[in-house]
Amino acid sequence: MSKIVVSGYYGSRNAGDEAMLAAMIEVLSELDPKLHITVISADPEDTERRHGVKAIPWLGFGAIWSAIREADLVISGGGSLLQNVTSGRSLYYYLSVIFLARLLRKPVMLYAQGIGPVCGRFPRWLMTTVSQKVSQITVRDYGSLKELESLAVTRPPVEVTADPVLAIHPVDHGLGRAILTKHKAAGAKPVVGISVREWCGWQSYKKVIAAATVQIMREFDARVVFLPMQYPEDVKTAQTIAAMAGEPVIILEEEYTTSELLSIVGNLDLLISIRLHGLIFAGVMGVPMVGISYDPKIDRFLDSVGDRPVANLQTVTVENLMAVVREKWARRKDLPRANEARIAELRRLASRNAELALELIEKM
Repeated sequence: MSKIVVSGYYGSRNAGDEAMLAAMIEVLSELDPKLHITVISADPEDTERRHGVKAIPWLGFGAIWSAIREADLVISGGGSLLQNVTSGRSLYYYLSVIFLARLLRKPVMLYAQGIGPVCGRFPRWLMTTVSQKVSQITVRDYGSLKELESLAVTRPPVEVTADPVLAIHPVDHGLGRAILTKHKAAGAKPVVGISVREWCGWQSYKKVIAAATVQIMREFDARVVFLPMQYPEDVKTAQTIAAMAGEPVIILEEEYTTSELLSIVGNLDLLISIRLHGLIFAGVMGVPMVGISYDPKIDRFLDSVGDRPVANLQTVTVENLMAVVREKWARRKDLPRANEARIAELRRLASRNAELALELIEKM
């Protein structure tokens, strides 16, 4: 029985990261049903309950040491772990797990990482030094590859794959339909979903989304549903925007599983999202998407599906947002079919991450 330890931003109630973990476990277990997976988590009990794997605390260094010592492979990823824009300390933490694994002579794979930005001379040097000691690197987009090139990471070879969530299987619409019905968001009217997040305390983009919400409800006679991806923070941001809109929008205020969120998204006619994994969920479920960027990872993902963001949080306006919404709305029946081939290729590349991980164990 092969043993893998997974290090990432898990157990923190971020739907995107939990979806990544669910997808990783799903694909790895399909390839090797006997695989034993241990996850380093901020909330081990929650991780064990959600994902059915063993979990250990992210600050339990004794438990981490023991788990890595027994492991055949350590996976760092997926997600945007190796950057220091949203948090300076997290970069050092994830690099320290990698360093510990190498100290114990265990192979390490950077798994579908979204690399960078990494700012500052010492963090960039450390990132380069540690990265060059791992056994396998896959990144989820070409922007991450360029970031590694700028860091002068020359080994091991880097393969561009795709975000792990893109390998997850689409789910039945029934679960999401029941949730929307419970919140009086189902019926004859079309449904537009909006996934928002807090960023730097800025208010201007919230006012834009609030004004656009009103226009969408009136112009398309649609219901607007705010969908939280980070719980409970996104609920609070949605409540602020709803108050600005002054219209009877629907806010899903509960915490949902990956399957529930995918199913909810599958019932939408259109999704407007600041959250990366809101956009990825739309891709998996074949729903037209409109992205607003706050981070290069949004631009990178949209580029991979032949799209681009409306604008970023500082430059988005009601006019440019509504122009894209109208264009996507007019094509909403055809867009999923048009993107089908791109999503299928990204699904294949996302599965490639797991294949490479297991090949790495076989080589050792």
